Amino acid sequence: MLQIESRTFAKERGLFACVQCGKCTGGCPMAMKTKLNPRAIIYRVLIAGNGFNLEGRDELWDCTTCSTCYSRCPKQVNPMEAIVAMRSAIVEKGKIHPNVKTALESTFRNGNPLKLPREDRGLWAKDLQVKAFAETGAEYLFYVGCTPSYDPHGQKVARALVSLLQSAGVDFGILGNDENCCSSEVRRLGEVGLFEAMVEENAEMFKELNVQKMFTVSPHCFNVFKNDYHTIEAGATFGAQVQHYTQMLADLLKDGRLKFNGSFAKKVTYHDPCYLGKHNGIFDEPREVLTGIPGVELIEMDRSREKSLCCEGGGGRMWVEGTNPGTRLAQLRVKEALETGAEVLATACPFCLLTLDEAVKHLNAEEKIRVLDVAEIAAQAL
Repeated sequence: MLQIESRTFAKERGLFACVQCGKCTGGCPMAMKTKLNPRAIIYRVLIAGNGFNLEGRDELWDCTTCSTCYSRCPKQVNPMEAIVAMRSAIVEKGKIHPNVKTALESTFRNGNPLKLPREDRGLWAKDLQVKAFAETGAEYLFYVGCTPSYDPHGQKVARALVSLLQSAGVDFGILGNDENCCSSEVRRLGEVGLFEAMVEENAEMFKELNVQKMFTVSPHCFNVFKNDYHTIEAGATFGAQVQHYTQMLADLLKDGRLKFNGSFAKKVTYHDPCYLGKHNGIFDEPREVLTGIPGVELIEMDRSREKSLCCEGGGGRMWVEGTNPGTRLAQLRVKEALETGAEVLATACPFCLLTLDEAVKHLNAEEKIRVLDVAEIAAQAL
């Protein structure tokens, strides 16, 4: 039987502080469409006695790790991390969904969860004049990430960001085919051993290359480098300054280094990615970039900033279906964007970009609204 020692687990995860107020479940975007119930999970652990059975707990894979539960808890209990820890116990026994297994194995073998070759990782930049960080060094390492390196729309974002930074005179380089997965989703899926191995590999490479400053496309990459690497011994030496690219662009605008000669005359609404907003409190910088672009009329959705609705792409949800696929959260989000009258739904996360774009197509709303990354919009106004 697959069990965790419930009393020890509850103590280690601070679950005894839970007062069963239900704010976690009330705020959980997946609780309204699946069997996931963070409050009930904690309650069952607390009353389980010596052992809590994880067999058949398929709802644990419904969690998107958006952190809404943690952000709303008055006692600072973190149901999200408890769920990730339960996933770890399941993964350790090898009882995981085939798609999750495939993603993890591909990350180990190919350095990405997409089952794509390592030697193709840098192809997106083959015709661009971008420095190879390992050969020449630079002030900044541009950590591209898996999705922007391989996905066609993600590649457009990476190329747009290159044009923006080059126009602002930023000294940066990329790792190309030597870049490895950041391992954010590996951690959220519960594969602790693989996460630690990849942190050790990446941290050692960054140290050898003397990386002092770096920026990322994905909030997930940004978050894992900023908040997770130092939590384990292998990543303790990783001390580079990490920024999300929207922070970079906002600073460049303030300094007058990034200038726009064109315009983007459209109504735009912005979707806050969970790993940029809820996890790291970065709400203003993407909006500063958008409002700094000539012609942009920024319209806010009702659920914005801390209240932003998760797109359902995080926590490994890009590779595994939940207990009730139903109406995806991204479709609800697109409907909210349409209600504002916006012509463009902007975001600053590769996962959000893909899920929202797919939702627009599913709703047959391509003629009403487009999904673009903040970098794409800014590049069109250069």
